[in-house]
Amino acid sequence: MEIGIDSFAGNPLTNNKDTPESRMQAMSELLERMVLTEQVGLDIFGIGQHFRKDFLDSAQTLILTAAAVLTKRIKLTSAVTVLSVADPIVTFQNFATLDIISQGRAEIVVGRGSFTDGFPLFGYSLDQYDEIFAEKLDLLLKLHDNENISWSGEFRPNLNNQPIYPRPIQDPIPIWLGVGGTPGSFVRAGQLGLRLMSAVIGGETHRFRSRIDTYRKVYSESGHPPENMIVGLHSLGYVAETTKAAHDDYFPGYATMFNSVGKERGWRKVTREGFEAQTGKTGALLVGNPEEVAEKIIRHSEALGGISRLTFNMDNPMMSHKKMMNSIELIGTRVIPMVKDSISNITSPPAESDEKENK
Repeated sequence: MEIGIDSFAGNPLTNNKDTPESRMQAMSELLERMVLTEQVGLDIFGIGQHFRKDFLDSAQTLILTAAAVLTKRIKLTSAVTVLSVADPIVTFQNFATLDIISQGRAEIVVGRGSFTDGFPLFGYSLDQYDEIFAEKLDLLLKLHDNENISWSGEFRPNLNNQPIYPRPIQDPIPIWLGVGGTPGSFVRAGQLGLRLMSAVIGGETHRFRSRIDTYRKVYSESGHPPENMIVGLHSLGYVAETTKAAHDDYFPGYATMFNSVGKERGWRKVTREGFEAQTGKTGALLVGNPEEVAEKIIRHSEALGGISRLTFNMDNPMMSHKKMMNSIELIGTRVIPMVKDSISNITSPPAESDEKENK
C-alpha cells in the first residue's frame, strides 16, 4: 500500500489579515513538509485546487513543480484538479511538463471539486455541472491516449487533427477519478477504466463499500485491464505520540474548518463528542497515536475490500507547522512500517514448518 499526504495549501491569516508575509511563510512551510514526506519514507504528496481566499492551491502544478525540483522519489499528484472549470489541454500540458521536470513522477486526480467558486470565476453555469465535467474528462482522456487529436464538443472549440505537446515521460501518465459520495461517480470511474480515489472525510468508512464494489463490478464488466483497477482512499488524519495529544492538537482547527463550511451549507455545529466518535474504530478520521492509526488504516482497507493507496489530509488552520512536521515523521517512521508489516503478514503464505505442525 502506498501512503502519502494531501494538502490544500492553507493560507493562515495573521491577526485575521491576509498578508504577503503570511502567504510566503505558508508556501515555504508547505514545501518543507513536501521534502520531509520524501525523507521519512512516504510515497506521494498531492496538492488540491480551490479558488478561495483561505487556500493557496489554485495554480497547483506550480507548487508541485517546485517540489519536483526539491525531491527525487515521491509521486507528485493533484488532489484534485477541478477539471470542470479548467481547459483539458492546458491541464494535460501542465502535468506533462511536471512529469518531464520530475522525471516521470506526475499523476492527475480529476474531479468536480467540493466547492463551486470556480464556476462563476470562469464563466460556467452550475446548471450544466455534470455535462461540463463529462465532456472535459472525455477530452482529457483522448489527449492522454493520442498525440494528434480530432474532437468536437459543446463547451470549447473543436479540434481538427491537432498535435498536443509536450508529451509526458510516462506513457501514459496515470489519471485517477476523485469521487465523494455520488454513486454515479463510482460508475463513471468503472466505465472509463480509471483508477478510483475515494474521499471519505466523515461518517463511517465501511459504508462506502457498496459504492466501491459497484466501481469494481462496472470496471470488470467494461473489459478494462484488471491490473489498472486501483482504489485509493483520501482521509482526514493526524498522528501524535499519544491519543490525547492527537485529539487536543487536531480538534480546534477541525471544528473551525467544518463550522466555517457548515455556515455555507447548513451543517450542524461540530462538537467534541461528535469528533471523538469520528476517531473511533469505524469512524472516518485517522487521528490518534501511531499504533491506533496503523490499525485503523488496515481496518479501512479490509472494510473496503482492499485499497492500494491512502492519503492523509492534515490541513488545519490552528495547527503549527512544527506539529504537522512531527506528524509526517511519525507516519513515515512508525505508521508505515506497522501497516506494511501487517499487510505482509496477511498476504504471505504460512511457513512450511507451520503447515506441517498444523496437519
